[in-house]
Amino acid sequence: MKPYELTYKEARQSLESRELSSRELTESVLERIGHVDGDVRAYLGVADPADALAAAGRVDDARARGEPLGPLAGHPVAVKDNIATRSIRTTAGSLLLEDYVPPFDATAVERLRNAGAIVIGKTNLDEFGMGSSCENSAFGPTRNPWDLDRVPGGSSGGSAAAVAAGEGSLALGSDTGGSVRQPSGFCGVVGLKPSYGRVSRYGLLAFASSLDQIGVISSDVAGAAALLWAIAGVDPRDSTSEPAEVPEAGVAPRDDLRGVRLGVPVEYFSEGLNGDVEALVREAIDVMAALGAEIVEVSLPSTRYGIAAYYLLADAEASSNLARYDGVNYGLRAEGAADLRSMYADTRDRFGREVKRRIMLGTYVLSAGYYDRYYRKAQQVRAVVARDFSRVLSGVDAIVTPTSPTAAFRIGERIEDPLSMYLSDVYTVPASLAGLPAVSLPCGREPGGLPVGLQMVAGRFREAELIGMAGAYERGAGLERSLPAL
Repeated sequence: MKPYELTYKEARQSLESRELSSRELTESVLERIGHVDGDVRAYLGVADPADALAAAGRVDDARARGEPLGPLAGHPVAVKDNIATRSIRTTAGSLLLEDYVPPFDATAVERLRNAGAIVIGKTNLDEFGMGSSCENSAFGPTRNPWDLDRVPGGSSGGSAAAVAAGEGSLALGSDTGGSVRQPSGFCGVVGLKPSYGRVSRYGLLAFASSLDQIGVISSDVAGAAALLWAIAGVDPRDSTSEPAEVPEAGVAPRDDLRGVRLGVPVEYFSEGLNGDVEALVREAIDVMAALGAEIVEVSLPSTRYGIAAYYLLADAEASSNLARYDGVNYGLRAEGAADLRSMYADTRDRFGREVKRRIMLGTYVLSAGYYDRYYRKAQQVRAVVARDFSRVLSGVDAIVTPTSPTAAFRIGERIEDPLSMYLSDVYTVPASLAGLPAVSLPCGREPGGLPVGLQMVAGRFREAELIGMAGAYERGAGLERSLPAL
């Protein structure tokens, strides 16, 4: 087995036993990227090999000296290209930031480096995180490694595709309404969105500030846990980060699900759910029951309003956040404009079609006469969604749902049908509105060979319990990493 084929857990064990060096692991991942990324197009930029191998060598030297090293030391990690990386181009998938090179690291990246991880490259995304297919990048679409004619999901499609293709076993993404979980489901990897406030947003290019969270993607649950605990914690540079306790020694794995009560919401198994997807998710729930979990039917009636409320709130915040890209003192400035108004218009015309659509919708929602009718009403619905989850989670340890109503769809299939595209996030959006932690786990493949994701949602700041339950399912289901034939 080549080093790039190892799961995070396998690679960590090999590194710690010195059967494998960090330099060998990093070199193998770089070679894999060189062999397959021309087809997958997960990366917008790859680390300079000399720099990456030098960083890996420093970790190997420290390990040889017997220095204490953390669980991420020597592991290559991909970073979504809307997360700032010092001296490395960060574009957010947009022409307006095509040449932007941050002078600082995002807090999450800073903590990764401090943990000994190696930033191996920046991954593709829907422009400014706005999309569910990774087709909206100004630099072209990423392709699903399991079928290159299909989307990897979005907006963290590049990160999910990179992990699925063996171009690294760990990646950072960002999740606003499902942008870590949905592509993880489509690509057959583990994707975890933490509670809002668990991870600092400092250095994450804003889309919708009350929803955005940096999340993690991994080849296995152990990797997701290691990544999360490395980047979690309060940050004085982010007023929305909260001082929730971060387990210093990680989380003890569960052997089974005895004593666990899992809720299955009826609204997530209604009209619109693909039959093959439902069958696989039901099978996964049966596995959880066999592991000792008590399965109960629950109801989240506000689910039907989640998508509408989300797109009103997210687009309103996007309209505000993206107003800074006006050509005056931030990002690209269009040349040759005759006057100030023309310069504004010519600069902002460089936004992609989906970003323009959301800015227009958000501006409309916030305009005089419509604020109360739409934005305020959406905030009220958001509160109802949060109350629904709180009520249900007071009686169960976690909620189990499909990650998405379908497996990955074909490239171009929904690009002209925004509503159909938005509905691919129908099962992930509610947890984001409520600020809850949620994880997507692979639970098999439908008859066409495409991965299907299972979602688990827990109470706020209950990531430790969520990871424990997810790990028990992973082991009980016998999930093993397999790579697509590329």
